[in-house]
Amino acid sequence: MAGATTQPAGLNGEGSGPRAASVILNVIDVLRCFTVEEPLQGVTEIATRVGLHKSSVSRILATLEREAIVERDDASRKYRLGLGLIAVAGPLLANLDVRRVSLPMLRDLSAETGETIALVVWDGSEAVTVEQVPSAQNIKHTTPLGTRYTSALNASVQVFLAELSADRARELINGGVAAPPAESRVSVEELLSRLSRTRERGFAVNYGDTYPEEVGISAPVRDHRGETVAGVLLAAPLYRVKRERVEELGRSCASTAAQISARLGAPPT
Repeated sequence: MAGATTQPAGLNGEGSGPRAASVILNVIDVLRCFTVEEPLQGVTEIATRVGLHKSSVSRILATLEREAIVERDDASRKYRLGLGLIAVAGPLLANLDVRRVSLPMLRDLSAETGETIALVVWDGSEAVTVEQVPSAQNIKHTTPLGTRYTSALNASVQVFLAELSADRARELINGGVAAPPAESRVSVEELLSRLSRTRERGFAVNYGDTYPEEVGISAPVRDHRGETVAGVLLAAPLYRVKRERVEELGRSCASTAAQISARLGAPPT
């Protein structure tokens, strides 16, 4: 075990380097003692398992308890994992769940449209690609997983900004978080108008706005609370998507996003 030879002063050890690293590893070792088979753990049991002195384990558990990462069982007085851990892992769990649920429907949409279909999530300031089904055609638009979209001209960003109030969206755009490139010459008011249009029709469109040879169409995926947690993104070469086909592809994206939302327990819209 990582903590077999080091006894930290506590979770809040100061400094950096080997000592600070050992404190973090000890905390991780302690948390890994809690399993589905053995959800309740006492100080002595944990200390024996991780090779730390009981006083060190007690200090770690006391700090974790203050942060609600662990909690005390009233009957046994042993510890178990607390709801604070869910709060920490919640965004990751939500993203993993929507990715797993979405993949079959993303494949269906790619087969139906002949284009690349991706799933994006919002990290507070950027849309991030977490899944992708490439087009089967020789000429296609694809990006590596983890690609980040930052401009409000991106359809994948618009689906998230459209969920915000006009004041909040304006604040993000003016603050540079989702600002379009200066050379685009698209005003903030025009961007806000596009967000309103996105809410009305249920999908966002980037028709050569970020790159003249690319089209992006995105629709929001909602969870059981009705909140947008992801976006279904269609990406294609512009020459293959005539203006008159945008509405059709947008409806297809919105339909797939609605199916995924239903699987996540979203209320009907």
